[in-house]
Amino acid sequence: MARSMEPLVVGRVIGDVVDMFNPLTQFTVHYGTKQVANGCNIKPSVAADKPHVRILAPCLSSNLYTLVMVDPDAPSPSEPKYREWLHWIVVDIPEGSDATKGKELVPYMGPQPPTGIHRYVFVLFKQNGPMVEGTRPPDARSNFSTRRFAVENGLGPPVAAVYFNSQKEVAVRKR
Repeated sequence: MARSMEPLVVGRVIGDVVDMFNPLTQFTVHYGTKQVANGCNIKPSVAADKPHVRILAPCLSSNLYTLVMVDPDAPSPSEPKYREWLHWIVVDIPEGSDATKGKELVPYMGPQPPTGIHRYVFVLFKQNGPMVEGTRPPDARSNFSTRRFAVENGLGPPVAAVYFNSQKEVAVRKR
């Protein structure tokens, strides 16, 4: 197993969100100056605004990517395999560019963990071409499945993933 995949296996991203895949692309996710690294802790207040996501590759090709952000620890009354809470989808991100150059299919929603520690997972897929005009966003943020979304949109396996942990912040009481 590639060393870069080990944190995704240990953090149960492989299994809970996606199947084993071959990491073919590198990308970075930053909330301000804080870079997301597998398993790092980021407070919801730090991640309230959209992160800066950059695909690390030369801008010489016409490759396009889809970015999906989910919380697989969100409680869901339906089947466990569709229990992810969708936080963000951006399609048609040009290689070597950042997510702002893509088309936001589902607007960003920052972490809002109710209790306990939640994982927030960014999954990157290489597209076969531009997303078909009229690609519809999911009907709801709840009961989402990254795997199902990838199949329905012909994305194939992921090419990269990274996740962070977050938990509800303690409110400061004023006297």
